[in-house]
Amino acid sequence: MTRTWPVAGFLFGVIWVFVQGPPLGPEPLVGSLLIGLAVGFPTAFVFRRLYGETVDLPRSIRAVPYALWYVLTFVREAIVASLDVTYRVLAPSRPTDSEVILIPLRVQTDLGVTTIANSITMTPGSLTLNYDPEENALYVHVIDGSDPEDVVDPIRDWESYALVIFDEELSPSDPAPDFAVYPPDRTHPALKQAAPEAGEETATDRPTEEATGGDGDGR
Repeated sequence: MTRTWPVAGFLFGVIWVFVQGPPLGPEPLVGSLLIGLAVGFPTAFVFRRLYGETVDLPRSIRAVPYALWYVLTFVREAIVASLDVTYRVLAPSRPTDSEVILIPLRVQTDLGVTTIANSITMTPGSLTLNYDPEENALYVHVIDGSDPEDVVDPIRDWESYALVIFDEELSPSDPAPDFAVYPPDRTHPALKQAAPEAGEETATDRPTEEATGGDGDGR
């Protein structure tokens, strides 16, 4: 295990290089990195109590490629979704088929679930409505749900990368749970609870019986 604050300080220095955007040359790049490290190490040390004391550095290094793939697939999906939403705005006659999809997740940690939920919301045309902790599932509203599998597939790709990034219990090779569309697919227990089948009588639907007298005419 490696102490977390030196790693955080080094990452701050690297991020500073990208934020500052120095000219591509040895001296400007090294100078920018040194400035970032000079600020990053003291800052990380001062705020070291805000994060874990140690970090599994080898595992974190192995997760870097998955994090890069996550970002790339998210950016690609965001660009495609942006073009689709823009086209719908410019061509309002194009039909929409909005749906709410219940997507059970394989990620289980708070950080993993939050990352997936925020990625969905940040993608134009989709919105995370709610999280069901019992089902470990997200309710997702999409502007075009004509092909639910096409909506869920990129989310599964993000989730596969997130399983490695956040060192989840499951692995990308584990099968993903089936999703459910609401309505009309109410086969999932959570959807049945959210919307009972038509014709099912609930307690609130039953007429209230009025108390009557012994002679049956209400007197």
